[in-house]
Amino acid sequence: MEYHIADSEYRFMQVVWEAAPVGSGRLVELCQEKLGWKKSTTYTVLKKMCNKGLLQNEKSLVTVTVPRELVDNQAAEQFVNRTFGGSLPGFLAAFIGGKTLTAQEAEELKHLIDEHKEG
Repeated sequence: MEYHIADSEYRFMQVVWEAAPVGSGRLVELCQEKLGWKKSTTYTVLKKMCNKGLLQNEKSLVTVTVPRELVDNQAAEQFVNRTFGGSLPGFLAAFIGGKTLTAQEAEELKHLIDEHKEG
């Protein structure tokens, strides 16, 4: 299943991922502190995220049903597909731009590439 969430929904999910499982009353407090949201906004977005299958709210306890890593991976893939026609090398070239990499960063990238190489 693919999850499409708006920036404000993602910020909300960051709060939930950090605190979950969390009581809905405490979540309202956290969203007020971290996002400046009113109670009604928090409950509206909570309901949306439950309808999208990302969260569950039972007996005023909010739990995560989809891990952050899955949402982040899908968002990154959608971005690369939309912006760079699915070209990971194109994305990396644009991302690195005129920057230089440290030896450690270059090694980490090489390691990632080796881990994900076909056959």
